[in-house]
Amino acid sequence: MDTYSLMREFADSWMLLWLFVFFVCVFAWVFRPGSRRVYRDTANIPFRNDDRPAAADKEA
Repeated sequence: MDTYSLMREFADSWMLLWLFVFFVCVFAWVFRPGSRRVYRDTANIPFRNDDRPAAADKEA
């Protein structure tokens, strides 16, 4: 059996299974209970300290 056939057989079986399990784990991690607060806080980072407009540059 040549290298290409061996790698192809591995990719078609075990690697596909491993990637599917990895995808399910990432999906479960993202949608785990309690993660909404963390993602909401991260999404609001650009809006922190947005109480007043930016100061005008006096040199221009």
